[in-house]
Amino acid sequence: MEDHTEKLIGLMQKTIEQKDEQIKELRTTIADLQATVANLNETIEEFRRKFFGSSSEKTRRKSNEEEEGEKVTVKSHTRERKRKPKSKREELYKNLPVREVKCPVPEDCRLCPDCDTPMETVAWTYVREELCITPAKLERVRYLQEVLACPVCREEDEGTFTKAPTPAPLLAHSPASPSMVAYVMYQKFMNSVPFYRQEMDWLQKGAPLARETAANWCIKCAFEYFQPVYDRLHEYLLKREILHADETVCQVLHEEGKAAASNSYMWIYLTGNDGLAPIILYEYQPGRQGEYAKNFLEGFSGLLECDGYTGYNRVENVILVCCLAHCRRYFFEAIPANRRRRIKLLDINSPEEIPAETADPQKAKKQQQPSAEIGLCYCNQLFRIERTLKDMDAQDRKARRLELEVPVWDDFWDWLGTLKPLGGSKLEKAVNYAKNHQELLGNYLLDGRCEISNNRAERRAKSYGTGRKNFLFHNSVNGARSSAIIYSLVETAKANHLNVFQYLYTLLLYMPDYKNKPAGVEAMMPWSEFIKERCSGVMNTETETPENRGQIPV
Repeated sequence: MEDHTEKLIGLMQKTIEQKDEQIKELRTTIADLQATVANLNETIEEFRRKFFGSSSEKTRRKSNEEEEGEKVTVKSHTRERKRKPKSKREELYKNLPVREVKCPVPEDCRLCPDCDTPMETVAWTYVREELCITPAKLERVRYLQEVLACPVCREEDEGTFTKAPTPAPLLAHSPASPSMVAYVMYQKFMNSVPFYRQEMDWLQKGAPLARETAANWCIKCAFEYFQPVYDRLHEYLLKREILHADETVCQVLHEEGKAAASNSYMWIYLTGNDGLAPIILYEYQPGRQGEYAKNFLEGFSGLLECDGYTGYNRVENVILVCCLAHCRRYFFEAIPANRRRRIKLLDINSPEEIPAETADPQKAKKQQQPSAEIGLCYCNQLFRIERTLKDMDAQDRKARRLELEVPVWDDFWDWLGTLKPLGGSKLEKAVNYAKNHQELLGNYLLDGRCEISNNRAERRAKSYGTGRKNFLFHNSVNGARSSAIIYSLVETAKANHLNVFQYLYTLLLYMPDYKNKPAGVEAMMPWSEFIKERCSGVMNTETETPENRGQIPV
């Protein structure tokens, strides 16, 4: 009887153990399914946001339902707000030419009403000032060459002739002039007006200009006249100690070996915060392989600030500095959509400062906020510190970074090691990105001139992206390469506070005679005294023309 009871008890215990094992397996399955559902919901929300919502990282206004359902009471306070002083009109328009319009007293009112004596002018009183514009005016300029003949020699049947020198044409057998081509370039690469829209505008001005013709002008002038300047800027770029790099997609319709819808890339390289004249260069390449960055930066040795793309590992003799903004974006995207709408990602140079409540990771932990928001708070805390250091010199900035930011990084890495995110979730992607780039994210601490983010390069990618949104694609490889050259000169001129149209016009005015002269090319650098004198204000293109432009002082 006892043996039977023991067997029965053993059988029951075995059954209970099997059930416990089954329950454990079921719980594991449920957890896996829940994680899968969470990941799928997250993916669906991301697709909805991309297809139907705003893809920017800016704060979106709350709907009426949200405003009614969520009310926040804050303590009233008074804050002294410093307003930027208004610029005086004289300062705003100091670069514009002035034309005075005198309004005389009518002839029948110039006699003294008391004694009929002719009255004399004692002053011209200022009344007001207006801004007037003369719409783009086109005219046909015909060059007539004077020919001299000796009358004495002609009587002796020996003709002696002398012809006047004439300026060389910008493009042979073409009506293109420096001002015309500069304006076409300015419209497309500065104002993002594609050639087909310009074609309609030129027709309104009385000069039919086919889009194909305008494109050919830009391509030929970029390769023939701008390429030497671009190459010289490239040489200067490689001599710097800190550079930024980024890349963005573009499309070329006719490229050998590639489908029209396939992606090509516009690479961007620019100088950093080193106190020297800025240089921004674009380079077109058919792909995104790191070999392209390696070849372009051959000869550069220093700090290269970029995103986490592994292609930059191919660049030799550099220390990579990974962008914290990219790391922060991963945590931002891991925040649930309903909470993400309230958050705005701000840079250290943004007009608005990062709110303190979104930059306090310890407070976020106490409030048991989602891990993604805690990670975002760590990043924001570093950005807030950087904002207070941006006006310091490099040496002091480095010292303060080591004092204030290293403890934040140490706490961040300790906290990150405690996380166990769901497999395949966006939080896991954020955690893995941070861990995989731990050393590179902290390399900005090596030099006070380094920046905590690569937003400097991303802004230049956005400049190209604005144009791409309008012209959509490049028709040919030459079109893409020439666009890279022109965008480089436009963005470099902007960064050096030059009048972009004046710079393009000056290059086209002088480079036909100086493109093969190193001293002439050097004079075309955006920081040269020659260029600053001509391109810092507004030039009168009616007086500064090919026939009377003068010589470069080389």
